[in-house]
Amino acid sequence: MNDQHTRALHFRSLHVPGEPLVLVNAWDAASARIVAAAGARAVATTSAGVAWSLGAPDGDALGREAAVDLVRRVAAAVPVPVTVDIESGYGDTADEVAATVRAVVAAGAVGVNVEDARHDGGGPLREVADQCARLAAVRAAAEQAGVPLYVNARIDTFLRGVGGVEETVARARAYLAAGADGVFVPGTVDPETVAALVAAIPAPLNVLAGPGAPVVPELARLGVARISLGSSVAEAAYAVARRAAEETFGAGTYDALAGAFDYGALNELMRG
Repeated sequence: MNDQHTRALHFRSLHVPGEPLVLVNAWDAASARIVAAAGARAVATTSAGVAWSLGAPDGDALGREAAVDLVRRVAAAVPVPVTVDIESGYGDTADEVAATVRAVVAAGAVGVNVEDARHDGGGPLREVADQCARLAAVRAAAEQAGVPLYVNARIDTFLRGVGGVEETVARARAYLAAGADGVFVPGTVDPETVAALVAAIPAPLNVLAGPGAPVVPELARLGVARISLGSSVAEAAYAVARRAAEETFGAGTYDALAGAFDYGALNELMRG
């Protein structure tokens, strides 16, 4: 799949309720290649993992240029479609968000996540009209670029504790009308809640899974179309680094390094 337009259409086709696209989120070229080699149908980035790997906190603190450079590296590293988490768009205005989208599309992405959380102290979530304007700008930028970009509208009502099913569905319908293709609702994996969201949102539903969440087949039975692991894989990787450091500086032993990825195998994978 060398043609970006073809990859974008293929990526869209992977969002099937009941047969979910499973995304083990990557944060650099190496993790992307590992995920792709394991059989991923697509690769997604995690904004938190990307930011941490580049020395910044999550939450719109990373600059657009650094974020786009990472997208370019990941897209060039794998043969499958790449969708990227652009936080709330790396810009204060809709025009700035559109500039981000044009840049990530030029870097090779075929999908984006755009969240409605605020990180500027102005409240937990953006006003619906404001977020709709940003999503409309994303759609227009993608159309201008000639790529059928999959726009995944992230709704942080559950994650921020500021709304339930009714508020989430209202936002979802507004965001879809503004140009989104799918809806991402992190913060809940309660089966009853997920089933209610699937029934009420007229678009593919994406949930955030991890330890304690229903297994993939159960989420599939609920009608979920996309399952993401988010920042949890990066968190687990960094936890190994912390355990290794604490053990070596403390007991002077190296047990935390057991089970490491074989050097030769990893190096060969990086040869492409």
